[in-house]
Amino acid sequence: MFDVLEPILNEPNLRQLINELEDHWASEQRLREEFYEKIQPGDKWEFINGKTIMHSPAKDKHTDARQRLSYLLQTFTGLRYLGVIRDETALVALTRNDYLPDIAFFSKEKAAAFKPDTWKYPIPDFIVEVLSDGTESTDRGIKKDDYAEHGAKEYWIVDPDAQTIEQYLLDETNQAFDLFAKKTVKDHIESQVIAGFDIPVAAVFDESRKVEVMRGWLK
Repeated sequence: MFDVLEPILNEPNLRQLINELEDHWASEQRLREEFYEKIQPGDKWEFINGKTIMHSPAKDKHTDARQRLSYLLQTFTGLRYLGVIRDETALVALTRNDYLPDIAFFSKEKAAAFKPDTWKYPIPDFIVEVLSDGTESTDRGIKKDDYAEHGAKEYWIVDPDAQTIEQYLLDETNQAFDLFAKKTVKDHIESQVIAGFDIPVAAVFDESRKVEVMRGWLK
């Protein structure tokens, strides 16, 4: 962090720069409050760096992959009382930005603080984003960095076109995600945060493989 600030700290007009930053922050926070006032249940809106981002409807391949993985995660964590899964419309409110992860897992300890009227959530322990043409740059960029900075422990990027899953784990020293594995439909993927969650990648992209996994759990 100091490396980023060093050029500013060496400026002779440091006080003026601080004032300008404070004015910018105050203006951005006013816009954020307006965002909170306007957003309604079901809206696919995010607030990123002072701007409201409205997402287009998802393509079927995106929806299929998200729903299959979400269902698998909900079933697995529910059967084992590990925590809760939220998807698509759970607003994760971080220091500056507000995101709607495609899938988010909260440990049972963190979820214990949720109330029936909760609509702004803390940083999840495990997050999945499913790539689309309109979201890839933010999924691989600011979201990935922001999630890591706030302490999410594991992050998956699902690519419905390539039918791959990139698995990132948190480097706590640097507060950044490191690529742990990139899996194809020939592989299994095992979460490092959700104990025991080990599935064939193909189950995210093929309904029959998803059903096969489910039957194995329910025996």
